[in-house]
Formats: sequence, structure tokens, C-alpha cells
Amino acid sequence: MKHTSPSWAFRFGRGCAVVLTAALLAAPVTAAHAAPGGQDPTRAEIYRALALDQAPGDHVILVDTSGSMAQGGRYSTVRSTLRRFLDGLTPKDHVALFTFDSRPEPRYIGPAGDTARIVASLPSRPDPAGDTDIGAALNTALTELGRDGAAPVASVVLLTDGEHHPPRGSRYPTASGTPWAQLHQRAQALTARTELAGYALPLSSGATGADLLGRVVEGTSVLRPQSIQDLGGYLARAGDRARARKAAGLLAGDADRGVRADWQDTGGTDLSSGSATAKLTLRSTTRHLPLTVDGLRASLAGPSVAIAGLPGRVTLEPGESRTFDVRLTGRLAGGPLPYRRTEHADATLRLTGRVGSAWERPLAPDVGLDIPRAVHVERKSVPLRATAGSVVLLPALAAALVLVAVGSWLWWRRINRPLLRGVLLVAPAFGEQLPDRVVLAGRRGVLGPPAVGGHGRVVGRLRSTEQGPRTDLRIWYTPDGSTARETVATCAPGGRVVVGGMSFTYVADPGPAPASGWPR
Repeated sequence: MKHTSPSWAFRFGRGCAVVLTAALLAAPVTAAHAAPGGQDPTRAEIYRALALDQAPGDHVILVDTSGSMAQGGRYSTVRSTLRRFLDGLTPKDHVALFTFDSRPEPRYIGPAGDTARIVASLPSRPDPAGDTDIGAALNTALTELGRDGAAPVASVVLLTDGEHHPPRGSRYPTASGTPWAQLHQRAQALTARTELAGYALPLSSGATGADLLGRVVEGTSVLRPQSIQDLGGYLARAGDRARARKAAGLLAGDADRGVRADWQDTGGTDLSSGSATAKLTLRSTTRHLPLTVDGLRASLAGPSVAIAGLPGRVTLEPGESRTFDVRLTGRLAGGPLPYRRTEHADATLRLTGRVGSAWERPLAPDVGLDIPRAVHVERKSVPLRATAGSVVLLPALAAALVLVAVGSWLWWRRINRPLLRGVLLVAPAFGEQLPDRVVLAGRRGVLGPPAVGGHGRVVGRLRSTEQGPRTDLRIWYTPDGSTARETVATCAPGGRVVVGGMSFTYVADPGPAPASGWPR
């Protein structure tokens, strides 16, 4: 593998943890978007935007110092290339450096940041008579990571060139069995409360015990350099994977967050003129991840109303809101009523577009972004209103109603007040006075017989009988002419009624008048 310079490793990002502490998670961070020219940001830029160097992590480094490490310059290579891994850490990280041969020995336990001091704590040469007790070394690493106050993220880096070859009396006499199962259980308990990653680097082409770390820490990455000279590159890869896991842990909090849309005009958009302006707000709910919406389109279902004014692509910083002025064109159905009024309607807002991030490709495949891909519409109901009808039509409608009423009255009068025919003989009910003769004509007659005096009126009433229709008379009369004292009676053709002391005889077909003549 091609060597990577220490300065590049430093720029590429810091930290080997997987998640940030709760304090960092509580504070939003300004995100980095695509670089100038539309290119995606680099991982280094993303790591800086996420402030990964502010997240503490625990890192245990186990270096084999058995006698075989003196062969081929392995130990000196480990001392020099280990710097590249340590340079990627920050002063907030905690480093525990152990050497192991017949037994593990602590060499440095404290904060990272001073690479020269940490490397200087290593012995100048391996122990020529030392065995290789990998089980005891892993036991020491788990004990260190299980201490009180340990960071919520951790990694174990194992560098060894030989198989597990413990000294007599070791708790791990073989490479399997109950003691190793207990180590695995302890690692699982740690994983339940922290993010634990393992990196094993075998330093020889022959059989080594590096794979034993994978039996204890699940998901361990076993890197296999072709030669000891590739160790630096593999250490840089281990650091990069740790930083990617650290970013993944941080971005996991944005998994269920995305883009929300809200219609601002809640009072009802006025479409009386056929067009109107409203406001639509898009809001990012992520805390760390920048989002983009591509192919953004809006429409209203229900009334035939079109929406324009949204850009095809919208970019949002974490937690950012952007409000757009959109143009609505269309009309509300006025219905059959012609008078002036306000129509109301509720349309359904629909938004299309795919939510993504400029960070997806740089972080793939180590970090997957599980974010909602569709824009979530918070209020789908959009109120609309419009003035319909005409003010001019209201008087016309009133006039039409008056005409209908008059026509109905005339029709009713024609049906219920037939033309009067015949004569009405009026005389005192008691006495021998000759009757007055009142000729009936028109639809209403006035009674004022000169001989008997008084005042009254008479109208016809059409009735249906078995013999056919006939006209009865309704007679109102008062002797002194006062309408307040009028009495009424109904008289059929040929009949006689008494009203107000006067006798009224209805002669429907009187024939010719007598020779002597009747008073009219």
C-alpha cells in the first residue's frame, strides 16, 4: 500500500471514537456543504464541520514486545509508525499504551496530544526472553476500558507478530476455553454501554494471534499488511475507520429527521382575482446533517389551482428554515347562486422532491445516512377563499321576486275572484220596503243602496260542485257605513242572507227588468 504522510493524516481528521458525548450532542454544529464548483466536501471537511476533535475517546494500544519482535526490524518500525496513529488523536482523547510479552506492562496512561512523550515511554527494545500472552493483554485492555469515568467511545489496537504463547501459570494457557469466553462476555458488557471497536495488526506473514482480538471484541477489523513497511498505512486506515465510526455515531441522531413543509397563510388565500401570493416554508429538523431537496414541486389537489415560484433545488443547513413566495393561479367554483358572496374551499397541499445530502458520497460506504427521503407536509389542508357573484345582480333578483309575487297575486286573484254577474236585491229584513237592485259586474262590487243606506262590498268566490263550478258571493255590510262593525256572510246563487239587518237576495240570472223598474 502507498504510504501516507503524517501531515495528511493530521488533516484527514482527528479522533478514533464512534459517537460523541451527550454534551456535544446537545449543541448543534454548523455544517459544511458542497465545495465551490458543485463538488462534494471531503471527509476531512466533514469531520471538521462535525467537530470530531471535541469528542473524547478511550484508546488502548497493545504492543507485542516478545523476543520475536526484534526480527526484521519489526519493533523499531512499530515505534516509528505508531506516531501516525497517535497524531490523529486530540488532547481530549485518553490513551492507554501497554506492552506485553510474558505479562502486560503499562507504559503510558493519560491524555493524547503529546505523541513524542507517548512513544518515548516504550522500551527501547523487546524482551529477548519474553513470551506472548495475548489473553493477559486483552484482559488488561478490558479492565482499562471498564474503569469509572471512561469515555463512551473506545477502541483497542493490537500489534503482534506471533501466536498466543503464554508463560507457565498464565490464566490463558490455551487460545480457547472458558477464560476466553469470559473475556468475550466482558467485552459484550462494555459494548452495551459504549461503542467499542477493535483493530488487529499481525506483523508477520506467518501465523499470529491477531485474530484472537476478534473472538473477544465482535466486529474487529483484522488488517493484513504484506510487510512490516506497510504498518503505517494500516494504522492510518485504522484511524480513518475509527473517525468514520465516530461520525456515524454522531449522525445517527439525524436518522429520523428530515425536511418539513408548512403553509404560512392560515387565514385563507384570496383568489378573487384569479391569482394570489402565499408563503411556503421548508425547515430542516437535523442537528448536524446538511440536506438538499432535488426536483421540488408543489401542487394543490381539490380546486383547480396551480402553484409556481419554488426552486427546483433547495439546500438547508441543520435546523435552517427558508420561506418562499409562491404564486397561485386559478379560481374557485362559484356555484349557481348569482348574488355577491365569499366562497371558501380547502385544498390539499402536495410536495414532491427527493431529500438527500452532499455528505452521502464522501462518507460512503463507511457511514450510511438513514434520513426520510420525502418532504413531510405538516399541514396538508390549505384554506382558500374568493368573492363570487355580482352586486348588480342583487337588485335585479329583488325586482324579479317582486314581479313574481305580483304575478302570483294577480293569478290568485283571477282564480279566486271570478267576474260577478247578476243582481243583488237589498231590502230591510223586516218591513215592506221595496228592495234596491244592485247590478253585479267586475270582480268586486260596492254596496251603497240609496233606499236603505249603509255601506258594504261584495266579491265572488268560485266553488266546485257536483253540477260544476259556481260563483258564491261574499257580502260585507254595516248599516251606518263603519267598517269596524262590518259583518260578513256567504250567499249562493238564488239564496238569501241577512247581514247587518238587511236582506240580500242573489239573483244570478235576473232576466229583463220589470216595467215599473227597480231602483238601481
